[in-house]
Amino acid sequence: MTSNNFIERSIVNALTFLKDSIFAEEHALQNGFLQSLDPRAKIISFLLFIFRALFTGSITVLLLLYAFCLLLVLVSKINLVFFLKRTWIFIPLFSLFIALPAIFSPGETLLTWHILGMKLMITRQGLAGAVIFIMRVITCVSLVVLLSLTTKHFALLKALRIFKIPEIFIMTLGMGYRFVYLFVGIIQNTYLAIKSRLGAGVPYQRGQDIVAWNIASLWERSVGLNQKVYQAMLSRGYQGEALAWDDFKIRTRDCWWLLVAAMMIWII
Repeated sequence: MTSNNFIERSIVNALTFLKDSIFAEEHALQNGFLQSLDPRAKIISFLLFIFRALFTGSITVLLLLYAFCLLLVLVSKINLVFFLKRTWIFIPLFSLFIALPAIFSPGETLLTWHILGMKLMITRQGLAGAVIFIMRVITCVSLVVLLSLTTKHFALLKALRIFKIPEIFIMTLGMGYRFVYLFVGIIQNTYLAIKSRLGAGVPYQRGQDIVAWNIASLWERSVGLNQKVYQAMLSRGYQGEALAWDDFKIRTRDCWWLLVAAMMIWII
């Protein structure tokens, strides 16, 4: 019973986290600073910040960019704890494990350990390189997450289309977004249906058969849904390119924001 409860909690928590992280748009509806900006202005400014973070070797610059990102989180009325949870797991933690071996690279010795007859030395150059790498990852991930949280999904895709991003790329992102959301719901409903019909005590072999059948069923449903979506698009006049109504308007606030972003990148 405990094992089944653990599996159930893991599935529910994982799917809930996926929905909250990717599909929640309540933050984009807040009356915050970034939410009031034109999506095109936001994309341009955040690209400038990301490129500055990628091509700098200064820890000070990265710290300033990250601090500015957190300031934008506050003025955009996003809960800081919520934001930190979304940006300090998975990719930043994974980059931390990647950067750990770099602290032992040759250079000026800071600390020395003797473990199992081996001599491990943490060097100043290696530690600085690891810190720069981790801060660069955290800063870039935080900027991308902040952009996605403060911009509606359809507005973000439409802004990318205005920037002449290939149509097939935009359509793949848009349809993939909706398909993943749909399949998350299907997984939840399927697990609930299995539990309600078979209970908790399912033999191992029977469980394998159920999982295999559901994988095949999910594949069949995805193919059928793909065909229905394409037919619906054709019936509504689709001829190889989806047309988006450009109702974006650059205002004085957007111009000032772009100027401030450019000056900030130039100064730091």
